[in-house]
Amino acid sequence: MKIDKKEVEHVAHLARLDFNEEEKEKFTSQLNDILIYMDKLNQVDSDVEPMSHAISLVNAFRDDSIGESLNHDLSMANAPEARGGCFSVPKVIE
Repeated sequence: MKIDKKEVEHVAHLARLDFNEEEKEKFTSQLNDILIYMDKLNQVDSDVEPMSHAISLVNAFRDDSIGESLNHDLSMANAPEARGGCFSVPKVIE
C-alpha cells in the first residue's frame, strides 16, 4: 500500500493540523518508508519460535537453603528503641 500526498492532507485535516507543502512531502515519504518496512517484516518466516530475550538467560539466584536464624535478643541489642520485644519506630502518618 502506498500513501500519496492527498491522503496525508486528508489525515492532517481530520487531525486539525496545517502543514506546508514541504512538510506534506516529508510525511508522505516517511509514511511510505514505514509501510515498506512493514511489508519487509511481513515477509519474515513466521515459524520462528518467539523469545523474550535475544540471548539465553540463566537463573543467577542461589538455591534456597535453611540456615541459622538470628537470635531475638541479639537482634534487639542494636535497636535504638524497643518496646514489648519489638523495634519501636516513630509514627509516620500525617
